[in-house]
Amino acid sequence: MKFTKLSLIAALAVSAAFAGGDIEPVVAPVVAEFPQTTIGGKATAYYSTDDSVVNMFDKEGSALGTAITLDVAHKFNANITANVTAIGFANALDDGIYSFQTAGRYFEGEKSGAFINVANITATYGDTTAVLGRQLLNTPMLSGFNWLLAPGAFEAYTLVNSSIENVTLVGSYVRTWRPNNTGNNFITLTDIGDGNNWTVSAAYDNDALSGSVWYYNVDAGAYTQVYADAGYNFGVAKVMGQYVYTDIDAQDASNVFGVKATATFGAFNLMAAYVNVSDNTARWVGIMDGLYTSSWNSTTGSSMGDNFKVEAGTEFAGITASASYAYYQYDQVIDSEGQEIDVILGYNITNAIDINAVYTNTDWGYNTDAINALEVYANYKF
Repeated sequence: MKFTKLSLIAALAVSAAFAGGDIEPVVAPVVAEFPQTTIGGKATAYYSTDDSVVNMFDKEGSALGTAITLDVAHKFNANITANVTAIGFANALDDGIYSFQTAGRYFEGEKSGAFINVANITATYGDTTAVLGRQLLNTPMLSGFNWLLAPGAFEAYTLVNSSIENVTLVGSYVRTWRPNNTGNNFITLTDIGDGNNWTVSAAYDNDALSGSVWYYNVDAGAYTQVYADAGYNFGVAKVMGQYVYTDIDAQDASNVFGVKATATFGAFNLMAAYVNVSDNTARWVGIMDGLYTSSWNSTTGSSMGDNFKVEAGTEFAGITASASYAYYQYDQVIDSEGQEIDVILGYNITNAIDINAVYTNTDWGYNTDAINALEVYANYKF
């Protein structure tokens, strides 16, 4: 997952960058002239190794992928913009044995290729914005995270309204989904089950008090879901809570309750969270759910029972660092429990170049050995 997500915090609306890339905002001239075109992007190199099959750093258990991401935003006028993100990738190692990160060691599932991850029209009128087409969505239980060579993406039709002060309203109908690390594989969700997949939400945030309520109808997963969270910022600390109820066809419903507290002491940012999952595992769309105790590799929604996580982060000599420990209970597996340790480092060499490293030790229970993994990736933004 992307390094900037040191903690999994539920987003309140769709991605702020509808194009899905890293283009810096364009400052319009006093008298805007249209059309305007902005081009940017990044080059990425991503190395991954683990000991799930062989020793770490062995060629057979490692993967090295490269990618070029090109973001183009064409502004027809002050209200309408076309956004396109194209991704070309190539793997530097030959295909080989299975790794838990990349089946067959090929990022995006093949030796090389290209795909259009984002292609949409974004139109704004007053306080309402419509995003029509392939886009990035970032909601608590339906999301495409920025992990490996490219974020997961959706073809969707989204409306966002902010007419009421401190309130954001979101509605999105989702037609297709490209999971992370699957190349040009957009799954047509409307062909699965009853075919309707959508979410609506209302969020409130006045800096001190925040909260959101989401309703999901996911026919592709045969469930409906209500997600709610609330938080209060006391200045020295922030306390948050979340609840998720999932009504699953022909199965017991799932109930999730979670609390989290964050605080800053000197140079350290601290976090502690507890989440209980009961009656059934939860459901979500994407590589990761938005539950407070989820980690780099472990999703709390896959657990049943009590889960907790602690995390500490800081910055020194230009290096951003965090370390976390999480415990997971898997009551659906007899006497099974898991844990994960994450150490995440990031450094901006220049404004355009960053390098990041992620070490994880993950035990998913099921009476298997813990897996050590290391991911190292660098980006050059242009």
